[in-house]
Amino acid sequence: MAYMSEEGYNNLLKQIKELETVQRPAISEQISEARDKGDLSENAEYDAAKEAQGLLEMKINNLKLILADAKIIDKSKLDVSNVQILNKVELRNIKTNMKMTYTLVSENEADLKAGKLSVHTPIAQGLLGKKVGDIVDIQVPQGKISLEIISISI
Repeated sequence: MAYMSEEGYNNLLKQIKELETVQRPAISEQISEARDKGDLSENAEYDAAKEAQGLLEMKINNLKLILADAKIIDKSKLDVSNVQILNKVELRNIKTNMKMTYTLVSENEADLKAGKLSVHTPIAQGLLGKKVGDIVDIQVPQGKISLEIISISI
């Protein structure tokens, strides 16, 4: 089961619609044009278009499977007494005193540049269930880091 925000769910719906209504017809057109050029056995354009079509259909099916298994979380019912999915968590690195803020989201919604961290990352796993004031030691590829939870919000 994939927990996600309503926004993330709607973004996946938009992405599927784009793939089905824009990209799928474009690839079909490419296949048709390549087919009109003659012998398909030696037609690289046809082969490339068919391969692109297969990859597109696989992507559409994968997104539909994610949606079918999705459970939308109502943000208004979230608890902020401890860290959970869809919470915004403000952290302070104990060693560098640097502050950072992340929103813990499902894997499909993760976007580090936007401050959205997948709940499957080591940092998020270390934060889940913790409270404001807790100091968490987390093993990351660069070594162990200590983070203090400053605040938890929605």
